[in-house]
Amino acid sequence: MKLLEISNLCTIAEDDRDKEILKGLNLDIAPGEIHVIMGPNGSGKSTLANTIFSSPRYIVTEGSIKLDGEDITNLETDKIAKKGVFMSFQTPEEIPGVSLAQFLKTAKHSITSEKTNLYKFTTEVEKYMNELNMKYEYVSRDFNVGFSGGEKKKNEILQMLILNPKLAILDETDSGLDVDAIRTVSRGISLYKNDKNAVLIITHSTKILENLKIDKVHILVDGKIVKSGDGSLAKIVEENGYSEFVK
Repeated sequence: MKLLEISNLCTIAEDDRDKEILKGLNLDIAPGEIHVIMGPNGSGKSTLANTIFSSPRYIVTEGSIKLDGEDITNLETDKIAKKGVFMSFQTPEEIPGVSLAQFLKTAKHSITSEKTNLYKFTTEVEKYMNELNMKYEYVSRDFNVGFSGGEKKKNEILQMLILNPKLAILDETDSGLDVDAIRTVSRGISLYKNDKNAVLIITHSTKILENLKIDKVHILVDGKIVKSGDGSLAKIVEENGYSEFVK
């Protein structure tokens, strides 16, 4: 069974339609798996994540994206989220005037359409914030305003845990983090992970992978996956770079 099935995906940028970015990309992820995308700058890693989430910056010219067998190619972003896809961002946004608690409650309700049990919700948020070494006082602060880079990334993982999606796409969530924060983010991924959901990690570093059981690593070069393997492939990249994969 495939949770995510990407077939022959080709994309162009909305503002530069003469340039093809993804060039016939294929990727399958089964429930219970953690997959990793690595590749040199400009290879199309973030484009892949944004295309799955139907960003208006990219246009699919060929191919399809399926979630649980349902075609979600070009579906509106909010509908993709409601079907169980979550994406963290390289540079999380700040939202003045909206508290972290308000954001989480609204996001949860938008996904589930269920009335929030305030006690259960508060208990769950406090539990996960403790796991992520986040100060509980942050729930009343404006969303990401005044947060350090590390706290913003932890907040992304907190959202993933609260929303509990089928598929979590983490786009360089480890970028700019120190060793302790990377371990905390890895712990958050482990708390989320089960045999029914899946994770797609986009990263330049192998640090975030050290405390996770990685099922597959894919090397993305010039819009195509040119090599796939187990977790040892990430170590090869760390030691030798991408030279052997770039033609």
